[in-house]
Amino acid sequence: ENMSVKYGPVQALFDVNLTVNKGSVVAMLGANGAGKSTFARAVSGLVPVSAGKMTFDGQNITKSQPHTIRNAGLTHVPEGRGIFPGLSVADNLKMAVRGLEKGKREGAIEQAIAMFPVLGNRRSQRAGSMSGGEQQMLALARALAVTPKMIIADEMSLGLAPMVVDAVFERLDYARSIGVTIIIIEQFVHRALQLADQCVIMRRGEVSWTGAASDAEQAVLDSYLGESASV
Repeated sequence: ENMSVKYGPVQALFDVNLTVNKGSVVAMLGANGAGKSTFARAVSGLVPVSAGKMTFDGQNITKSQPHTIRNAGLTHVPEGRGIFPGLSVADNLKMAVRGLEKGKREGAIEQAIAMFPVLGNRRSQRAGSMSGGEQQMLALARALAVTPKMIIADEMSLGLAPMVVDAVFERLDYARSIGVTIIIIEQFVHRALQLADQCVIMRRGEVSWTGAASDAEQAVLDSYLGESASV
């Protein structure tokens, strides 16, 4: 509600209002610099808000620390992959599930690996030495291992081969099918809109349009052309 974010004297978000319904998928779109990643970082507690209020599952998280927000069930998969590159694949997954009860951790890890079988062959490999696509699979496997209430997926397909992009979207679709709420920030506009129920278009730190994903194509076109024309 009325969320604003500043980086020093520079304001990055202006009075953002957004309601995301449980179990829905929201595509957050906009040109580079529109404020999408700042929004994701603010909601996950990585940057402080300068004004406004954030509520998740009935809990005020406006001033909460990132680990508190994650433990509440909100997982952020950041642009650039959310992994520990110096650790093995197995240790990355162990880190992801350490908040679960001990008796549930191994099952959660095996469930994550079942989503991306290639990771089963890379258990002992250092995560940073894998391909970009495999690292992104690991990032998403880490997020899904704990079956979060919400995932914010920030540019997960950036720089990936088409087959890997397909795998990532298939797993996001699976997450939706089991009731996980998703905010997807994505460069592949059509893929994002196919997955989403709702669309939010950001422009210069503000919400410039919101509505059903099925109605968003013209708004996206107008927004991107308007952004290009103003540069």
